[in-house]
Amino acid sequence: MDLRTAPGPVDVVGPVRRSVRGSALARMLRTTDAKQIGILYLATAFGFFLVGGLLALIMRAELARPGLQMLSPEQYNQLFTMHGTIMLLLFATPIVFAFANYLVPLQIGAPDVAFPRLNAFAYWLYLFGGLLVLGGFVTPGGAADFGWTAYQPLAGPAHSPGTGTNLWLVGLVVSGLGTILGAVNLITTVLCLRAPGMTMFRMPILTWNILVTAILVILVFPLLAAALLAALADRQLGAHVYDAGTGGPMLWQHLFWFFGHPEVYIVALPFFGIITEIIPVFSRKPVFGYRGLIAATLGIAALSMSVWAHHMFATGQVLLPFFSFLSYLIAVPTGIKFFNWIGTMWKGQLTFETPMLFALGFLVTFLLGGLTGVLLASPPVDFHVHDSYFVVAHFHYVLFGTIVFAVFGGVYFWFPKMFGRMLDERLGKVHFWLTLIGFHTTFLVQHWLGNEGFPRRYADYLPQDGFTMLNTVSSIGSFVLGVSMLPFLWNVWRSYRFGPVVREPDPWGHGLSLEWVTSSPPPLRNFDRLPRIRSERPAYDLRQKRAAAALPGPRSATD
Repeated sequence: MDLRTAPGPVDVVGPVRRSVRGSALARMLRTTDAKQIGILYLATAFGFFLVGGLLALIMRAELARPGLQMLSPEQYNQLFTMHGTIMLLLFATPIVFAFANYLVPLQIGAPDVAFPRLNAFAYWLYLFGGLLVLGGFVTPGGAADFGWTAYQPLAGPAHSPGTGTNLWLVGLVVSGLGTILGAVNLITTVLCLRAPGMTMFRMPILTWNILVTAILVILVFPLLAAALLAALADRQLGAHVYDAGTGGPMLWQHLFWFFGHPEVYIVALPFFGIITEIIPVFSRKPVFGYRGLIAATLGIAALSMSVWAHHMFATGQVLLPFFSFLSYLIAVPTGIKFFNWIGTMWKGQLTFETPMLFALGFLVTFLLGGLTGVLLASPPVDFHVHDSYFVVAHFHYVLFGTIVFAVFGGVYFWFPKMFGRMLDERLGKVHFWLTLIGFHTTFLVQHWLGNEGFPRRYADYLPQDGFTMLNTVSSIGSFVLGVSMLPFLWNVWRSYRFGPVVREPDPWGHGLSLEWVTSSPPPLRNFDRLPRIRSERPAYDLRQKRAAAALPGPRSATD
């Protein structure tokens, strides 16, 4: 008998865990429940997001007018270094594990992750690593100030001798170890703990994307850790790994970008999955091209491992036609995803609740970022705008457009499932429009700044350079973007305490995957009873079965 085929509903059994004594905070701190750890990841990552956003606002305030307003060049260098590090490695990557820990066991019908204690250990490694990175601000020499890419020899002992750099390196190694352990846990969970009937091609797209992301983490994060430890050995042991005389700076770039470009898709693929979960629910249609989306995910993952050197066109040390062609090629599976998202909405019964608004904002923003990425895949264009604000704008359109819009959409979508209360729709719409307007006001004009020659990482410029007006507009937009967080934070706090209570498993009424058949929030072991899984839409199948059972007339004994 096929072990993956269930003859009917399954009663979920397992060891009953004793409740932990103490306050709710103490229980959270000692928990090994994947759902609670997911919430810890979510809260911690948002905390880092707010810190990184505050650093960005200070930088934009500095750049609003010519001249040094409030920061020295050294302080500005520290801010953009820590802003990039926090947003990419302490917010974007860990928040993947927030959604993965909470949703993957639910979506595959598992009672928990495969290694609960390892899962908790991974979270604490992430938290302590992140605090080590931030700890550089309280050292005598200040935080790391060489840019989040840590190019050698600038980040070496001769040019960056401070303790803050050592903390940066050690903190990222510790946090990266937590990421690796979390990925091992997720891969094992998906491969070994799927419910009866949940075959690989019945898994939700979000689970598929998280599985592929976890595999990418296993492939590239150890390389980053090795590169960082080699840099630390140069600083503390005189190892001379990245000596300029022996090609060390180019070695660092190859090692870093072999991690760095897959990292873009490590933080993109799960959020593609979130969008793929949201759009069908508010389009009242199944996902268009389910297997095509899986194929596109696998294609993106494979190609992401082969295009790292397009970040190095200006070095003159890479084969331009080869990496340019592959950079163009990776747009094809991404285009397939856009086609399928549009196909899912086509002729659907669309409604525009807050999660759907953020999904649509994601589509518009990421599309613009993807188009500028195609431009940058051309070496002549890249030579012109390399290390300018055009690249900054492209990078934020791709990452903010992917991550932040999808994260907010996912929070509004699954908040009722996580906490059993609905978020306020009016505040959600205010939050969306402020975010959309603030983001595009901030970063659209930066394309023009870069094309006119404004270099990135500069703390100052002259009035006669002609950059003042566009920088002022960008800074105004950044503060609108900062203000957009206020209705969101108020909405979360108020709704968590006083929001309408969710009394049904599926408050949206059209959920497709298994998390919408259990209570809101779910019980400790996720399910009291699993429905029969016969397709990639088990929640829809269960609704159809119940609707058929409610109709008068004879029914088949197999229904």
